Amino acid sequence: MASFYIPLTGLNNDATALNTIANNLSNLNSTAYKDQTVNFSDFFYQQVGETGSGNPIQQGSGVQLANISSNFTQGNVNSTGTASNMAIDGNGFFVLSSGNNNNVYTRNGNFTVNASGALVSQDGLSVMGYPATNGVVNTNAPLTALSIPVGQVQTPAATNTFGMTANLNSSAAVGTVVPGQVKVYDSLGQSHTLTVNYTKTANNTWSYSIALPAGDQTGAGTSANTTGTLTFDSNGNLTTPAANVSGISFTGLADGASNLNFSWNLYDSNNNPTLTQVDTASAVSATNQNGYASGQYQSFSVNSDGTVVASFSNGQQQAVGRVALASVVNQQGMKLLGNGEYATTLASGTAVTNAPGAAGVGNIQGGSLEQSNVNISTEFSNLIIAQRAFEANSKAVTTFDNVAQDTIDMVR
Repeated sequence: MASFYIPLTGLNNDATALNTIANNLSNLNSTAYKDQTVNFSDFFYQQVGETGSGNPIQQGSGVQLANISSNFTQGNVNSTGTASNMAIDGNGFFVLSSGNNNNVYTRNGNFTVNASGALVSQDGLSVMGYPATNGVVNTNAPLTALSIPVGQVQTPAATNTFGMTANLNSSAAVGTVVPGQVKVYDSLGQSHTLTVNYTKTANNTWSYSIALPAGDQTGAGTSANTTGTLTFDSNGNLTTPAANVSGISFTGLADGASNLNFSWNLYDSNNNPTLTQVDTASAVSATNQNGYASGQYQSFSVNSDGTVVASFSNGQQQAVGRVALASVVNQQGMKLLGNGEYATTLASGTAVTNAPGAAGVGNIQGGSLEQSNVNISTEFSNLIIAQRAFEANSKAVTTFDNVAQDTIDMVR
């Protein structure tokens, strides 16, 4: 009988609403959980007649579940201080994989580093991203499982450029020697104190000689460019050499490392000279070089663009990968898998991956987690409404039962 069937559809769908609200409340503290809402629509109609003017008279058949939609608005982001935790600030999903291109997607950035150094989700899926080679991320390469160099040693890099910021006193007497020193590294990571001696030879003219400490070489192998002349104009600006000095080399290093080959940066990136000659005390105010010794892995962090940066005991930092984010055309079409994970479907469309901050996806907040976006006040209000609807449909069933019983009694 329709009198019973119609309220029963209401009871059935109200139970779904109550279950959904209960699920929202139970996931109030689940990382990156997305609040769900049940939406109803009326069921099909049966025409039971028509009016004198020809308008149809239709009787409804109850209610049906239209859909259960997820609210993908961003939840609050809380700092955790844990390097492996990440939150997405904006649109997008992290890409997780169990291998064989079997990807799933999540907003839950509660990641950890496993025993082999792999960055993984709580259920052991690999966090996918763009690989890095020698510290350079390639966003055109296929996605790969991100890994942290736990326990690894960073190989040393030999110095091939150095520079000094210095002033040579224009009032100094001819024959005055001004030393400048910079620490450089060979191919084995051994440090050497490189000394540049500036000797005044005439007004506005100085000679230079570059040398390693005695004992750092088995011989005296050097290039011609370890010595030269510096000239300055009447305003104290360097005029000769007019460019950086290249081809400086030292051979036969005592520790067996490869030959040291340098370029001396006499000019900065804006082509301003780093050496001056004015009437003030001679001094070297700063030095720089691009080599470093070997270093042991210490920690890592994640930048806002998703770059995973490892830090080593030698003070160096190196990119080891970049987190990828995915987006889909229809988020409501994604299939919920549990653990805050989703799979794409025909309805959602294929996931498109990009680097954070590109093509409409958000940035990364490292050391943070996105919280559930469930509003407890709203859920309690919805709970009361769903409860009242359930009670109303229950009352309708009871009423129709009484009517049916009265009808039976009349027959008797």
